Amino acid sequence: MKKLLFLFLAYSTVYSVNAQVQTPAPSPFCKLEQKVGLTDVTLEYSRPGVKGRTVFGDLVPYGKIWRTGANARTKITFSTDATINGQTLKAGSYSIFTVPNTESWEVVFYNDGKDSGTPNEFDEQHVAAKATVKSYPVPFNVETFTLDINNITNSSATIDLIWEKTYLAIPFGVPTDAAVLASIDNIMRGPGPNDYFQSAVYYLQEGKDIEKAKQWIDKAVEMTKDQPRFWILRQQSLIHAKAGDKSGAISAAKSSLKYAEEAGNADYVKMNKDSLKEWGAM
Repeated sequence: MKKLLFLFLAYSTVYSVNAQVQTPAPSPFCKLEQKVGLTDVTLEYSRPGVKGRTVFGDLVPYGKIWRTGANARTKITFSTDATINGQTLKAGSYSIFTVPNTESWEVVFYNDGKDSGTPNEFDEQHVAAKATVKSYPVPFNVETFTLDINNITNSSATIDLIWEKTYLAIPFGVPTDAAVLASIDNIMRGPGPNDYFQSAVYYLQEGKDIEKAKQWIDKAVEMTKDQPRFWILRQQSLIHAKAGDKSGAISAAKSSLKYAEEAGNADYVKMNKDSLKEWGAM
């Protein structure tokens, strides 16, 4: 009986230590993901409320650095390079700090790698980009601090900030046009070696037109002759063997073996040696 009582008390103690009361956060976390052109843009921030207070000029003083939200630093992430006020932001994550004023705000994209805390002053080596944007009065009260991405085009958008009775929009650009033109140029030049390689291997595996597969794999090998790839040459040997071209198969296998040995790839070395033995070349 004493043992059972002891176990019950021990269990109760562990449960009481691990149990936690869950209540809503005063400034709930928000994560916004938006595609702008070909760029993924992610905003992560916390959303304080007005709650009957005077925000700008009081709770958030004019002329002082603000974390642009609550709790952890507000963070924006770009999957590609972006531009702010003619300045390039490399792909990656940045804290957004602001210095509110009555008619315009200073906006700073900061990259010191920290997740929390507001700097007393900006260290210029960590200032990735900055801009001054005009603020506008809103004729109604916005209770919850809000960041959004709007005015979206193929190559630009704005980070919109609205809270209490203040609104501002921070323009940014993304390199959509350059990416699209590069993609078009690449496609217009025709299939690459990997396209030919994958198509040929698929035809081999699925028992389709082996002559077509042979044309494609030979094209892949030709396109990579300056930097031979043993895995492509391996498939060339198998496709030539399947097509009845034994000499072509042996030649490709020997090349694949050579480059596999140079790369130290034991698996391909063995596969090529096995095939060469099967074809009477070793």
